[in-house]
Amino acid sequence: MNKKKTFRWIKVALLFYGIIGIAFYYGQDHLLFHPVVVERKTPYAFSRPFTELNLNYDAATNLNVVQFRAIDRPADSPARGVFLYFHNGKGNILLDTAGAGDVTKEGYEVWMLDYPGFGKSTGSRREIDLYAYALVLYKLARSRWKPSQISIGGEGIGAAIATQLASVRDCQHLFLRDADYSLTAAWRKYLFLYPVGTLLHYHFPTYQYLPAVTAPVTIVHGDNALKPLLKPGDTFIP
Repeated sequence: MNKKKTFRWIKVALLFYGIIGIAFYYGQDHLLFHPVVVERKTPYAFSRPFTELNLNYDAATNLNVVQFRAIDRPADSPARGVFLYFHNGKGNILLDTAGAGDVTKEGYEVWMLDYPGFGKSTGSRREIDLYAYALVLYKLARSRWKPSQISIGGEGIGAAIATQLASVRDCQHLFLRDADYSLTAAWRKYLFLYPVGTLLHYHFPTYQYLPAVTAPVTIVHGDNALKPLLKPGDTFIP
């Protein structure tokens, strides 16, 4: 009888193990990303000067970009450079603009891109595609500035995207907030009984990209009280 009960509990445990693994595999996008969609025709209204762009990456992909212009500069004086910022997996551009003013006051523009499914952006959200979109933003910046005038930054998954970009393109500075060693390592803490590396569609291995970055790197970790771009008192280091 005891053997039967033991066998029954083993079957129940294996069943739950399988259910959790399958649920994670098919539902991970909902766990990793929490986008807020904005209607394409909805106008943005920010308290600082900005330009909104919609980049047609392909037939199915529209990349929505907001460019905050440098302030406190003569009208005929170009910006000193640009800060390309990639937000985390929550919300959209609207939730990550609080610190942009700290950078634009230093004479730099701040460009932010929404990932597909976030804000007004549409298209594929595979990891390889997210890196490709970041490169599009860099190339757009490169048409106006030299690498020594381009800084790159990000938070959470955006930190991994920023690091990958900085590992393949030269920049002035890499600024990371709440960067994970890798998404695989972050989730392994919770799903230690599972082959997380196999189950995950996204890995964001920041640790693999960092050694190839030649620019100075600033890494900041904090809690939810900190602003996502720059908190009060932070100094933007170009």
